[in-house]
Amino acid sequence: MTVNLTYPGVYVREVSSGVRTISGVATSITAFIGRTLRGPTDRPVLVQSFAEFSRIYGGLWAESPLGYAVAQYFLNGGRDALVGRVMNGAARATATLPTGFGLEAADEGAWGSRLRVRVEDVAAAPGEPADSRFNLLVKDTATGQVESFLNVSTQPQHPRFVTGVLRAGSELVRTRGAVPAARPTASGAAPAGADALEYASSSTAFGSDGSDGNAITDTQVSGAAAKSARQGLWLLDLADMVNLIVIPPLTRTTDVGKATWDAALGYAADRRAVVLVDPPSSWANPDAVISGISAVTTRSANGALYYPRVKSPDPLRENRPDTFAPSGAVAGVIARTDASRGIWKAPAGMEATLLGVDELDYTLTDGQNGRLNPLGVNCLRQFPVAGRVVWGARTLVGADQLASEWKYLSVRRTALYIEESLFRGTQWVVFEPNDEPLWAQIRLSVGSFMNDLFRQGAFQGSTPREAYLVKCDRETTTQHDINRGVVNISVGFAPLRPAEFVLISIQQLAGQIAV
Repeated sequence: MTVNLTYPGVYVREVSSGVRTISGVATSITAFIGRTLRGPTDRPVLVQSFAEFSRIYGGLWAESPLGYAVAQYFLNGGRDALVGRVMNGAARATATLPTGFGLEAADEGAWGSRLRVRVEDVAAAPGEPADSRFNLLVKDTATGQVESFLNVSTQPQHPRFVTGVLRAGSELVRTRGAVPAARPTASGAAPAGADALEYASSSTAFGSDGSDGNAITDTQVSGAAAKSARQGLWLLDLADMVNLIVIPPLTRTTDVGKATWDAALGYAADRRAVVLVDPPSSWANPDAVISGISAVTTRSANGALYYPRVKSPDPLRENRPDTFAPSGAVAGVIARTDASRGIWKAPAGMEATLLGVDELDYTLTDGQNGRLNPLGVNCLRQFPVAGRVVWGARTLVGADQLASEWKYLSVRRTALYIEESLFRGTQWVVFEPNDEPLWAQIRLSVGSFMNDLFRQGAFQGSTPREAYLVKCDRETTTQHDINRGVVNISVGFAPLRPAEFVLISIQQLAGQIAV
């Protein structure tokens, strides 16, 4: 920018270096779609531990496999889980306080019927109606969680209007219907030394009208109504980023249908994510897998299928072993591998152990593994000492017959990672003057990003020239492109492919003659 020179002397100005740093995006944010005991249904919530999941969504639930999948994810190294709650006919518990003041649980589920609420009178400030202010105390008697909202008001124009305060700050309750002008009648006194939120004389219980609803179906997860209402799978539209998508079985005995898997694969392609497809419970042996793949899912570069299911202790059933879909545990292994080795490392091998898994639902032999692997089915194997491990790293288009360039999961995920990073890191280019100075800046920024990946060992080749290319010049962007407002950036990379087959040649030395 030109400096206005007015007086004799020295002028100082700052000049931009032209370097725009591109940061790599997250690689293992995992979305879980399914039924939970509680939690919001209008948005996905990011949780970073199973304790946080339990607080928001109610933890393990015998009727829904989702909680178990989330627990296995964190146990195996997962860090970021997006949870999208799906429900089918669930209802909120309600309570009506004196003067017609209505409350309801913050979200649907029978959990709300265990809430109790207490009202305490507060003196109004000068100029306010005498009966407008009060304290509201709420307790979840099942978990012991208590919330206190002091000096709330029944007046809509008041900054502490009760509806807004609860909406912004409460995890337990919301107002229901119109708020009466008069505050609710104060609750009675509690016995000496007792918790005022535990007694009928000093608090009000919510009704038993809270309901968990019915078991969810594919319709609630991926149906047309769910899409138009942005529910089910499409709750993820409200998430900034998702890398892996897990849809646990709908119930303990009901598998996810083909329509839902196909919808998830299509959605994943739009979001640059990968779907981890679970094997149906009816796949009792490799023959059933071979004959049943086409009936379960459509092949896609943005999906990976794992077989068999896993057996783990069930804390809700005296830790007796039960069978679960493997996607939650596998997602945790992928996240762990990303953190320790990088997204370009195949999430399989002796390091890819399945923690918390006592045994596999079916024990595969080398021969059976050899029949499934060429079909793009990733096997879970059990080996001495190593235990249960992920022993496959292919996508759903990884069948040898398809000869896809996206055969390997690590290659596909590396490409998606680069795409998303460059998509977000080059937003500054929009509306810049489309000429050589801009192209030079693009080459510098994108080239620096790719070179950093090369130095981390993400590509083949011993030199940057062998590992990747970045082009943005008169060859990629013609005058016709410039006239249309288009700048073309060409980025290529030489991916690392896993050493899937290791051949060792052994020869016997039998008296060779020295020359």
